[in-house]
Amino acid sequence: MTEWDCVRGRGFCKDGQLVGGVCEGTDRGLSVRKARQADDRRSTAPDPVEEVMADPVRRLLTGSPGGGAQADEGVEEGGGTRDCKTRVEMKLIQPRSEDSSEAGLTNDITAMMLRQQVNRRKTVLYLTLIGLLIFTTAFLLGYVSFRGMCHLCVEEGEMVPVEDPAGPDQSTGGGVMYLGELRDMLKKYLNEEKIESTVRRVSRATHPTGSAEGNALASDILQSFQKLHMDHTWTDSHYATLQFPSRTQRNALWLVDAEGVELEEIPLDSADYCAYSAMGTATGGVVYVNYARQEDFEQLRALGVALNASIAMARVGGGVSFAEKVWHAQEAGLVGILFYPDPADIPQDPRRLGLHGNAAISEHVHLGSGDPFTPGFPSFNHTQFPPTQSSGLPLIPAQPISANVASKLLSQLVGVACPRGWQGRLPYVRCVVGPEFSVGGRRVKMAVYNSMSPVLLNNIFASIEGKTEPDQYIIMGAQRDAWGPGAVKAGVGTAVLLELARTFSTMLQNGFYPRRSLLFVSWDAGEFGNVGATEWLEGYLSMLHLKAVAYFSLDQAVMGDDALSAYTSPLLADLIEGAIKQVDHPKHSGQSILSLAEAQGGWRSRIVKPLYLNSGAYSFTAFGGVPAMELRFHEEGRVYPFVNTQLDSAERVQELLQGRLGVVGRTVGELVGLMALKLAHDLILPLDVTCYSTAALRLSAQLNQLSAELQVRGLSPQWVYRARGDYSRAAKTLQEAIKNTDIQDERMARIYNMRIMRVEYYFLSQYVSVVETPFRHVLHGRGDHTLSALTEHLALLRSQPQLFNEARFRQQLALFTWTLQGAANALSGDVWNIDNPF
Repeated sequence: MTEWDCVRGRGFCKDGQLVGGVCEGTDRGLSVRKARQADDRRSTAPDPVEEVMADPVRRLLTGSPGGGAQADEGVEEGGGTRDCKTRVEMKLIQPRSEDSSEAGLTNDITAMMLRQQVNRRKTVLYLTLIGLLIFTTAFLLGYVSFRGMCHLCVEEGEMVPVEDPAGPDQSTGGGVMYLGELRDMLKKYLNEEKIESTVRRVSRATHPTGSAEGNALASDILQSFQKLHMDHTWTDSHYATLQFPSRTQRNALWLVDAEGVELEEIPLDSADYCAYSAMGTATGGVVYVNYARQEDFEQLRALGVALNASIAMARVGGGVSFAEKVWHAQEAGLVGILFYPDPADIPQDPRRLGLHGNAAISEHVHLGSGDPFTPGFPSFNHTQFPPTQSSGLPLIPAQPISANVASKLLSQLVGVACPRGWQGRLPYVRCVVGPEFSVGGRRVKMAVYNSMSPVLLNNIFASIEGKTEPDQYIIMGAQRDAWGPGAVKAGVGTAVLLELARTFSTMLQNGFYPRRSLLFVSWDAGEFGNVGATEWLEGYLSMLHLKAVAYFSLDQAVMGDDALSAYTSPLLADLIEGAIKQVDHPKHSGQSILSLAEAQGGWRSRIVKPLYLNSGAYSFTAFGGVPAMELRFHEEGRVYPFVNTQLDSAERVQELLQGRLGVVGRTVGELVGLMALKLAHDLILPLDVTCYSTAALRLSAQLNQLSAELQVRGLSPQWVYRARGDYSRAAKTLQEAIKNTDIQDERMARIYNMRIMRVEYYFLSQYVSVVETPFRHVLHGRGDHTLSALTEHLALLRSQPQLFNEARFRQQLALFTWTLQGAANALSGDVWNIDNPF
């Protein structure tokens, strides 16, 4: 046998023979054997202490933890076994005479232990390197993943810089997009060329409700929505009673003598009419009533002008609608009314973008909105209601005429001279109020032969469903129909609506996940008093006050490019400020709309305006209790003259804007889109619930000034003061609660949002009939229950105390007070938060 292998736990004895537990033929074996021989010479009986102390060293050398058979067995190369016992002894305290062989053994043990320490250091080093490799790999993978989710990187690969403190949108795919990124995405995708081309397409021809052209346009818009891959597209249909010019009899105007014999017929354009006018004939003298405002009739009475049995001649404009003019005229005792565009208000020179002398302006005269024959409830085709009609339908005939016809009639009048400021610019007209003609006995006879017809209305809807709160809606809408080409009246709004829908749809495909739902609506029958929109509100009013966050009307959004006006609910005022701060003025590149408005005297005074009756947003707030807004760019000091005429074409709008229709339309889309985006994104709705405290405070101040007069009549404003204080405290308490609460708590955020959304709705008076008084909002509505009616009546205490009606005032004050108190209670939240002690 040339080689012995002795198993020792950690190694083998090779190239020698195992003798006495030591490998012969190796240097180490020789050294160990010499050490043993020296020990044997010193002592034949080893010290027990030394044996105990040497035992760990022995185990170290043998590789055995505690001895046993495995430590004592050797394996013979041929397959046999033999004993391989180790008897290594070592003195831990060696005598000075210890020879060099013992030092060699100690050095071997030390070297072995050093090698183990080196191995441990290597292991630690290897583990550290592996950890760094794993971290680097994970970091690179995360970076690549984030870059893959970035949809706002420019072509060079740089992120669009944004500064926004708002929280992120968390997509279902795990991507996070912040509000600043979404704003940049919105601006990137809005396309002004598409807006311009859509205006041209929509306004190619007249497209009134119910016509073949109108139905074709509705189908076209529905298909456009469907191509955008919206979550939902659908139509909402109603049967409404509309009024059109008669096909058999034309409306007419004559000069007649004292016996009523027709002396001269004055020609009228058959397309010019006032929808919902009373039908029949009226004959009388002509009274010039300026703009037919309430104050105008008061001035006429002060002048002693006979109004009964006369026909009013009213200028278009003055901040009042045709319907309000008719209402004031019939209340004053007149039997008919004619409307004309005066050159002082509306440009009449066709060479400078003005009307020609034979053009008239048409408008409906229903003092309300929706189908006047189903007031307060929807005109669905499957419902049957008892015959009724709106209290806002006029009782006297109304007809639009041209400036030339007005000049012909007014130039023949005699009587009292016009009050200061009433002078228009009609040629050859000396301003007198009438009602007599210069030729004695002459009068005017008017005949209106309009006809009623039931028409199927189709509102077209598309929606992007919210991912967190899909049952809360931000609504954007525009009127689709027009009596003429309707470039401004319907074309611009429809174009901006479709472009916003396309932009948000594209954003959705690129990582946008709105928290709340977005609704895009094309309304039918807007020319007749927002009939399509109001019928939808009436049909779903019971649910909308808890679901509709806000409404943005796009009607008549571009009538110039000088100034911006926002006709709005005060709840949305702060939202406007945030938008105009980020959008450049369309006429002044590089300057924001806000900075220009501030330089001209303050943005709030120049931009924010109250809602008005014919606004597409008015019925949403005054009837439905939904915060609403209508934006409009217009010329400073000059009106767009072609609205509600047959001349409202895309070419004339482009001429007015010097070819920049797309640019201005895009600016409107950007403003509305940014506000809708914020409402759809923020955890807490950014509505200013404190805004109505100011209106209540003004009433309190007025009551305080008249406290002496009120006390004489036993009237106390105490409960108004209390209600105003409750509302102010509730609004401030809600704001503080939101500031001090973790708004990431979905449950608390939803509770706060529900309280915020109820504010506008609870300013609808619950104490008046929706059938008789559809505009129930005490601050924006119309009727005896409103704050404006209350303050006007209150002013009579000093101006005309004999006209002050104490019983009526008590009722007005009570209705307003309890409506305000109800809004305060709703804002407070739960019933245990309402403090109402005796």
